[in-house]
Amino acid sequence: MSRRRHQRRTEKNRRHTQPPAIVREATRVERLAYTRTQAAEALGISRSTFTRRVLPYIATIETPWGGRLIPADELERVASDWRNPPREAKRPPAQPGRPAVMPDEVISFIRAARAAGQSLGAIAEDLNKSGTPTAHGGERWWPSTVQGVLRRSSLPPRAA
Repeated sequence: MSRRRHQRRTEKNRRHTQPPAIVREATRVERLAYTRTQAAEALGISRSTFTRRVLPYIATIETPWGGRLIPADELERVASDWRNPPREAKRPPAQPGRPAVMPDEVISFIRAARAAGQSLGAIAEDLNKSGTPTAHGGERWWPSTVQGVLRRSSLPPRAA
């Protein structure tokens, strides 16, 4: 996309975006009745949406010249019906993955065998022959699993 086209597009987007709505809680009732336009602005919706979706469900006051006024208490009732309760605070995320439950005897066996010069594959074979389960209950040891145990055992323990 050319630079000029990009500039025109961003300028157009800037012109057509609506400023953020300013919502405030009324400390007192400023008037007894609102026009449809004022009521729609108070709820933060367009006049046509207010006319289609809200107006049929609230009591209005007909003026002699044909206008409709919305009583302030009706508008407050509608606003309170639409108001959602506050969201609960998010829980802190849990540690990813399953917790490793490796017995200390298995870790010391793997470290001793590696210090003695055995390959990762040989250590995995020995663990498979003895029927030692993996940290998550698996039946088969692989050289990469042994390497992971060695890597994690050299790290300082994590705080739970």
